Amino acid sequence: MILVMDVGNTQTTAGLYRGETLLHHWRLTTARHRTRDEWGALFQSLFHFNGLSIKEVSGVGVCSVVPPADLPIRDMVRRYFDKTPMFVAPGIKTGLKIHYDSPAEVGADRVVNAVACFHKYASPAIVVDLGTATTFDMLGEGGGYLGGVIAPGLSISAEALSDRAAKLPRVEIAKPPRVIGRSTVTSMQSGLYWGYVGLIEGILKRMKREFGEVKTVVATGGLAATVAADVKAIHAVDEDLTLEGIRILYEKNG
Repeated sequence: MILVMDVGNTQTTAGLYRGETLLHHWRLTTARHRTRDEWGALFQSLFHFNGLSIKEVSGVGVCSVVPPADLPIRDMVRRYFDKTPMFVAPGIKTGLKIHYDSPAEVGADRVVNAVACFHKYASPAIVVDLGTATTFDMLGEGGGYLGGVIAPGLSISAEALSDRAAKLPRVEIAKPPRVIGRSTVTSMQSGLYWGYVGLIEGILKRMKREFGEVKTVVATGGLAATVAADVKAIHAVDEDLTLEGIRILYEKNG
């Protein structure tokens, strides 16, 4: 079995694969200063609860955008799994042709999403990742990564709104019952939710206008299922896209 970890700024998603089958899927809070042994105890508990043995894991792949977490995770895998983890980083084999001015600047999560999208969906394609940041990645045919867009995420916007406006509260990110809110909370929810629907629709429209015909738009990330239903341009929601990409890259580089 292969353990894959997607270490994001807000959450860490882990998955356990046997071949191409995702057996288990866990979503954890990313703690930047969690120690090697704290990570180890966490995974020991998850494995024990699910009737699994760490000894069954034959390899570990990691995609991280949180540098302070990298060394503790690397040491944890060596100590508790007795393996050397594969980190998604410049220099590994991806099969992508990256057309960025500086290819090394492309985030590991965006590379992983692109790899998985090329394997699972028809291209040209756009991947929309709704996480801490909202990213749009333009994929051409034949493994071409053409670039994209980075915008503040929905959660960041919600936090900034309440932090910078003294009388506005923190609100749950949810679709309100109507666009015209009848309370401060529903008015804020409407602005956040429908504002991001409009942002996604507008950016997708402009990307297509600039690039041309796109066969697939796939959404992923923790908030994808929340928003995607009201964005008609999105063809598929794939919450495991990043995990699948890490698995594919592990197989390519194993």
